[in-house]
This record gives sequence, structure tokens and C-alpha cells, in this order.
Amino acid sequence: MNINKTKVMCRDNIAHITVHGCQVKWVSEYVYLGQTITLSKEGQEKEISRRIQLGWVAFRKLSDVLKGDIPLCLKRKVFNQCVLPTMTYGAETWTLTKKVVHRLKVAQRAMERAMLGLSLLDKIPNVEIRNRTGITDIVQRAAALKWNWAGHICRREDGRWSRVILDWQPRTGHRSIGRPPARWRDDIVKAVGKNWMQLTSNRPRWRANEEALVQQWTEIG
Repeated sequence: MNINKTKVMCRDNIAHITVHGCQVKWVSEYVYLGQTITLSKEGQEKEISRRIQLGWVAFRKLSDVLKGDIPLCLKRKVFNQCVLPTMTYGAETWTLTKKVVHRLKVAQRAMERAMLGLSLLDKIPNVEIRNRTGITDIVQRAAALKWNWAGHICRREDGRWSRVILDWQPRTGHRSIGRPPARWRDDIVKAVGKNWMQLTSNRPRWRANEEALVQQWTEIG
């Protein structure tokens, strides 16, 4: 164990853990395998903000191409292959909500306007901008990644924690009063029903239902 790279994260009381005389540092969040890990309710919002920020970093590194005087077909390829994957990295684990969808769409539209040399003052409709750029919609990509991951995980039979946790129910505690936060599976349930896990065993049928998840987020934002 590398004590300098090992961290402790707790939901409630801060735990003081000592290994070989060295106290392991307590943190409220950290980046692991490219994603922000935290136990707070704002964890996903922080990760979405980080993805958008990293997307802009990638966009600016390629600004000579994306904002240059070159054919849009080439800009489209560069954006779809370099910027979009950066922004949707880890989307398989996202809980898609209207707020998340709106933030992602706003960021992508700003990038599209930059690619076309436009500003908000030009008042060009979003539909026309998308028709010009022809880039892949970020929310559709995120939803597709999540859909494929859900099917992949449900079909696993090797006992991995990523599969086991889908059926996990906490022994204690309860959801707070009021409207509870959205869960990872909620948008999938909304798209194809509560028995969605049984549907994953039929690969062709599962792939055919992907549009149901993608469609429910298309018009938002």
C-alpha cells in the first residue's frame, strides 16, 4: 500500500485510520480513474462540471482546427473523436436528470457556435446550428453509453461488484421526506419499465429499445 496515494472517505463521522504508524489522509472527494468520487449529494454535479471544463480544455487545444477556416466535415470529425469522448467519459455511471441534460446541451451549443463563428447575439436557432455542424448530440451519446453499459452489467455472471450492487438494498436507513433524488436506474425504468433487467438477456431486443431512453432526453435543454 502506498500511504501517500491512499485516502479515507466517510459518509458521517470522520474516521482516523493509521497504517504502520502513518495516518491515512481523510478527504471529502477525490479523482479515481478519471472520475470525481464523493459521497455528497452534489457529487454528480461536480463531476459534470469537471467534464464540461475538460471538454473546453480539449476544445481550446484544437481551436486552430475547430475554429479555423476548414471544411465543417473535418471539424465534425475532430469534435466527435476528440472533444465529445472527453465530455462523456464515465457517462455510463451518470444519473440523467433535466438539470444534467440542460448543462451538457448548453456547453455543446456554445462550442458549436464557436465552430461556426457565431454568438448569442446572432440569434440563430439551435436546430439550424445543429444542422450546420452535424455533430453528435452529447446527451444522445451519454444515454447510449449508459444503455449499453446497463445491458452489459446485467448480463454478467461472474459475481463482480458492479453487477451485485444493482440488487443491493441497504439494511438500515430510508429515503428522506420530500421528492427523493433521482437514482441511476430511474431513467431506464421510465423508458422500458421496472422489469428492464430481464430485458437485457435478449441482446437484439435490448438494442432495439435503446431509442426509448435516448428519445426521452432529446427535446430537453
